[in-house]
Amino acid sequence: MTTLLVNILGLAAAAFIVWWFWLSKNLPEAKAGAGALDIIVDGGVYQPSVIRAAAGKPLRLRFLRKDKSPCAEKVIFSGLDVSAELPVGQPREVEFTPKSPGEYEFTCQMAMYRGKLIVEPGRE
Repeated sequence: MTTLLVNILGLAAAAFIVWWFWLSKNLPEAKAGAGALDIIVDGGVYQPSVIRAAAGKPLRLRFLRKDKSPCAEKVIFSGLDVSAELPVGQPREVEFTPKSPGEYEFTCQMAMYRGKLIVEPGRE
C-alpha cells in the first residue's frame, strides 16, 4: 500500500512539474518601448514572459533576478546570439537590436525559465 501511494504521489509531482514549466499558458505580456523594459526573474518564471518588439529598433531589457537558484543565473536568447549573466538582486540591462521578425525563445541555461520575444515588422 505504501509503495502504491509513493508511486502515485511521484507521478502527480512529475505531472505538475511538466505542466508548470512547459504547458501552462497564462503568460504575462509586455510591449517594448523607448525605455528599458523591466523583467523580474523569480519563482521559476520571467515576468513578463512574452515581450513584443519591433524589428530593426534597439531593444533594452532590464532583468532583476530575485531567485537565488543557479538555474536563473543566465538568460539566453535562442537564435539571436544574445546572452547575459544575471546577478542576484542587481538589475542587469541587456541591449540588442533584433533584425528579423519572428518568435525567439529566451530561457535560463537549463531551459526551465522560459519566455518568448515576438519581433514584429518595424514601421519606418
